[in-house]
Amino acid sequence: MDLTAALARARSPQPPGPDTPAGPAVRTWPGPARRIPRADPGALDLDALLRLSLAAADGTGRLRPASSAGALHPVDTELVVGAGCSLPPGRYGYDPLRHRVHPLGGPPTGTPPGVRAELTVSARRTASHYGHRAWPLLLLDTGHAAAALLLAARALGVGPARPEADGRTATPLAAVHVPQPGPFPGTAGPTPDRTPSTYAPKPADAPTPADAPTPAELLARRSARPPLHGTPTPEALRDVLRTAERAGGGVLRWCAAVGPPRPGLVALAADGTTLRRLAAGEARPTLAVWAAGQAWLAQAGAVVLGRGCPDDADAPHIRRAHLHAGLAVHLAHHTAHRHGLAARPVGSWQRADLGAALGGPPGRDWIVHGLALGTHHADEENTT
Repeated sequence: MDLTAALARARSPQPPGPDTPAGPAVRTWPGPARRIPRADPGALDLDALLRLSLAAADGTGRLRPASSAGALHPVDTELVVGAGCSLPPGRYGYDPLRHRVHPLGGPPTGTPPGVRAELTVSARRTASHYGHRAWPLLLLDTGHAAAALLLAARALGVGPARPEADGRTATPLAAVHVPQPGPFPGTAGPTPDRTPSTYAPKPADAPTPADAPTPAELLARRSARPPLHGTPTPEALRDVLRTAERAGGGVLRWCAAVGPPRPGLVALAADGTTLRRLAAGEARPTLAVWAAGQAWLAQAGAVVLGRGCPDDADAPHIRRAHLHAGLAVHLAHHTAHRHGLAARPVGSWQRADLGAALGGPPGRDWIVHGLALGTHHADEENTT
C-alpha cells in the first residue's frame, strides 16, 4: 500500500462512502484459548497489565482503556513472553474481548525477561466506517494502545516500559516491552503487590512516581462526550502540552487553540513553565470544519493540536508521526484527567494545513491529532 497517497487522500475533503461490515470484533487466533494465570511473587502480572490497558470492559468490546476512533478498536496484540512472567515463555495471541490468550509457539531465541507486546491492525474494522480516511486513524489507535500499556506498567509499579514506535516496520506497527517487576527508578524497596482481582492501590507508605496512575484511574478513564465547555486554567493547559511534547518524541510540534477572553493559539514556552502566544484570533470554528465538520469543537474549552508530517513524508515518517501522536495524546489525556478536565481525542482531520493558515509554506505543517478539553462534565455519560 502507498501510505503517502493514502494520507493525501485522507486529508482531502472527499467524503467516505457508505458503511461496510466491520468483520469480527477481535482477531481470530488459532488453537484453544487459555486463561492467564495468577502471577507468582516476583513475576510480571500479565493478567493485570492487560486488564488495565487493552481488555474490553463489556461484551460489545467497545469500552476499553485505550481510545479508538469510532470505538472500532482495530489494534491486534501478540505477546512475546520471556522469563519472569505469569505465562510460560512463548508467543501468544491476545483476545481482549474474552481476556484470553492463544499459544502460537515458543519464544524467539534471545527473548529477554518480561513481555513484548507487538501491535498490528485489522484495517477492515476502521475502514468499515471511515473508508479512505482510515489509515491515519489506524496509526493513531496503535499509538493509543502503546500508551495504554505504558500507563498500565506505571500503575503496576514495573518499568520503565519501553515503546518501539520508530515507524520503520509495518508489521508490527509498534511494540512495547515491559520488563520484570523491580523497584521503579527513583524508588526503594520491592515492587508493591498487586492483586489481580481487586487492583487495589499501592499502600500509602509505598514509594510511587509522581505521575504513576492508579489502576482505578485507568479503568475509569473514558473519552468525554461533547459538548466540552469551560476553558482550562493556564497551569492545566501547560501541563497537558508539556506531557504531549515529552511523549511525542520530537516528531511533532504542539500548540492549543483557546477561546475568550484572549482567543488564539498558544504553545509551551522554551522554559517549559509558561505559555507563549503563536497567533491571535478565534481558531476553534475553523478547527471544527477541518475535523470532519464536528461543530461542537467551535465551543470546546481548548483544543490541543499535534502538527507536522509534511506532504512529502515517506511511509516510515508517516507511521512514526502518527504513532507518536496517538501515544502523546493518550498520555496528555491522562494528565488532563488528573487536572479534573473532560477530554476527547480528535483524530480525523481534512484540509487541516495549520502551517499555511499561519502564513507558512503550504503542505508542511498539517494537524495530525488533537485533544479537545473542557472543565464541564455536565453529568455526561462517558464512552470510549
